[in-house]
Amino acid sequence: MDSLLSGLRAAGEPTRLRLLALCAHGELSVGELTTILGQSQPRVSRHLKLMVEAGLLQRFREGAQVYYRITEDSDAKTLARTLVDLLPGNDSELNSDLAGLDAIRQRRAKLADAYFNDNAAHWDEIRQLHVAEAAVEARLLDMVGRQKIETHVDIGTGTGKILALLSERVERSIGIDTNTEMLTLARTYLERENIKNAHVRKGDMYGMPLEDGTMDLATLHLVLHYSLEPAEVIAEAARVLRQNGKLVIVDFASHQEEQLRSEHQHQRLGFGDREILQSMLQAGLQPGPTEALVGDPITVKLWQGIKQ
Repeated sequence: MDSLLSGLRAAGEPTRLRLLALCAHGELSVGELTTILGQSQPRVSRHLKLMVEAGLLQRFREGAQVYYRITEDSDAKTLARTLVDLLPGNDSELNSDLAGLDAIRQRRAKLADAYFNDNAAHWDEIRQLHVAEAAVEARLLDMVGRQKIETHVDIGTGTGKILALLSERVERSIGIDTNTEMLTLARTYLERENIKNAHVRKGDMYGMPLEDGTMDLATLHLVLHYSLEPAEVIAEAARVLRQNGKLVIVDFASHQEEQLRSEHQHQRLGFGDREILQSMLQAGLQPGPTEALVGDPITVKLWQGIKQ
């Protein structure tokens, strides 16, 4: 009862209802919310603080920016969504806010398109060296299985494509990446694909902002070859898995394409089975069957481990 009353009191003000409605559409920074509402940042921040304290919103920092979204707490989330659903669809102020939100999204999309255009040649060059993405993603889905998964973390999520790929098989997903620009791309991609059960956070693959034993599935999709200490990344993935949780690694088998190291910052030229499986065992994971998708000249491997 107390938490319900606290949430109602926090939301019971016009500006706070407007903020709640906007945050129901995705993650927004203080600056973006200030721009949409046309109010001062201190004023907007005070309203946001009250709703965070009441549990309706979540606050998180990403570099110099602070973002807000609807809480993940089930009871408070239900209240927040219910209040948003009760808002009148013909309210001129709310519709103006949504138009401002659309302008923010268009600005993000232009930045994303510019980034992809600038880097398309880089990605296409690497893709030509191994098997088609569709084949890799199909095998990843097979390894994950069809049983509904409650919690999922995609480590080094990049553009968020794996979050979208697995969105129908998980209840809640989080993507972790250290690159702020990539996180912006991921948010734009998830919005374009209308993915509501996934979000992204800034974090390091060696020390993720997640508690021990909270994830049912962890994925490392073409990320491990960027790591100087892959065994530490695997150990960190194992740390956040619950008992019987699964880690799936998709990466390159050992190869000799030296230009990927010199031109594209790959720290490792793929991996052998022995190294990956030994790292899993050291991290408390029981290795499962591996799969190989043969490419020319690079083969893609899929490894899996279960938390003991």
